[in-house]
Amino acid sequence: MPKHAKRDRKFRFALAGAAAVAVSLPIAAFAATSGSPSPQVEPRIVGGNEASIKDYPYAVYLTDSRDNQFCGGVLVGRSSVATAAHCASAVSRDDMRVVAGRQDKRDNDGIVSRVTNVWVEPGFSDPGKGDDVAVLTLDRDLPYQPAKLPDASDKSMYNEGTNATVVGWGRTADGGARSQYLRSAVVPVIGDASCSSSYSNYDAKSMVCAGYPDGGVDACQGDSGGPLVVGDTLIGIVSWGDGCARAGKPGVYARVSTYADDIKAQSRGRSLLW
Repeated sequence: MPKHAKRDRKFRFALAGAAAVAVSLPIAAFAATSGSPSPQVEPRIVGGNEASIKDYPYAVYLTDSRDNQFCGGVLVGRSSVATAAHCASAVSRDDMRVVAGRQDKRDNDGIVSRVTNVWVEPGFSDPGKGDDVAVLTLDRDLPYQPAKLPDASDKSMYNEGTNATVVGWGRTADGGARSQYLRSAVVPVIGDASCSSSYSNYDAKSMVCAGYPDGGVDACQGDSGGPLVVGDTLIGIVSWGDGCARAGKPGVYARVSTYADDIKAQSRGRSLLW
């Protein structure tokens, strides 16, 4: 939503320093769209705990060529990563890197891959209008277990009150410091009617909300593109929200079941699923 609407609705997106120049044009375009979240280019999981990459082997993060982490992602094939469309559009393909198998960003373990192809959901214009989904094709196969994709017809994991887990390397408080290591938090799925009362632009086909009525636990800037899972099944991709962990303002995620066939098609076209 534009700043003149006097809200603090933000992409869960983070880029700092010189790398911010690379996203100035896409960000300006999103901010000009009525009804969309007002992006703040600043570098979390709020209210969560440190997590082991062994428990979430499909969790990855995106950097530019200078190693500035700006978004998350989720492995959906041996060389395919799902992320938010606004993350995939933020940095040029040649400048983008995907880091897998690394729990602490200060370490050198895991694998850093280049991106050879970027597919963005054709209907995407900004997160506030939905379709915030993209698939990145990597320059190599990775030895990590991908997340499972939901059956498009199975709605059970989106039932109100279902406990889901969000993971990422973003800020640990609204406006706070970035996390150096992977964090996770459990958040319950919120029903469509409740989410519509929180956000007038909520679209039940392309979005799903998760969080607590009193706030306190949420994704935040830097977590965009990361996974919301039930077990090892990917049900959401971190997209946007009004601040982070605010009461009555749950996190908004891309509803993966709507895009599962597209994600599978992009993965099958370039790499074999496990």
